[in-house]
Amino acid sequence: MATVVLFHSVHGYGPAVEEAAERLRAAGHEVEVPDLYEGKVADTVEEGRELTEAIGREELLRRAVAATAPLSERGVVYAGFSLGAAVAQTLATADRNARGLLLLHGTSDLAEDTSVDELPVQLHVADPDPFESHDWLSSWYLQMRQAGAEVEVHHYRGAGHLFTDRGLPDWDEEAAERAWRCALDFVAEVGG
Repeated sequence: MATVVLFHSVHGYGPAVEEAAERLRAAGHEVEVPDLYEGKVADTVEEGRELTEAIGREELLRRAVAATAPLSERGVVYAGFSLGAAVAQTLATADRNARGLLLLHGTSDLAEDTSVDELPVQLHVADPDPFESHDWLSSWYLQMRQAGAEVEVHHYRGAGHLFTDRGLPDWDEEAAERAWRCALDFVAEVGG
């Protein structure tokens, strides 16, 4: 059983996040889902960006750290959707106790001095993805490997950016099910 901290996308804490948390719980994992927007939700990416800007990235990170700090000693699997994946990556690469990093639909910049000592990382991304270009992903992959991560990247040709969210036009049932089968195996393996 793993302790998983799952971060929502730019849309906020909604049904897709709860559905994902329930999948993980049904597989026997303990799941925490911090609401970084404190109850606010966005119907569109633009509204979500406005919320993110109004709160501020530093405050979002502070909220994420506050939610995960009490769990760190257990060894957390960090996970997130798009914006939440960026948050999860930032926290996982700074937490020496992290057991794994599950990225759905997104990545983030990596500091040059990042060192993660064989951290297992799994990324699920649309191909092509309007927010994660091939050049960006290649650079990100190389940086993660140089930092010491064990990285798997799964591409979903023709799927929309947030293809696991059935409430959005991006949803792709087949791609979502393939991603979740693989992701659940990953979490079981790294969760110890």
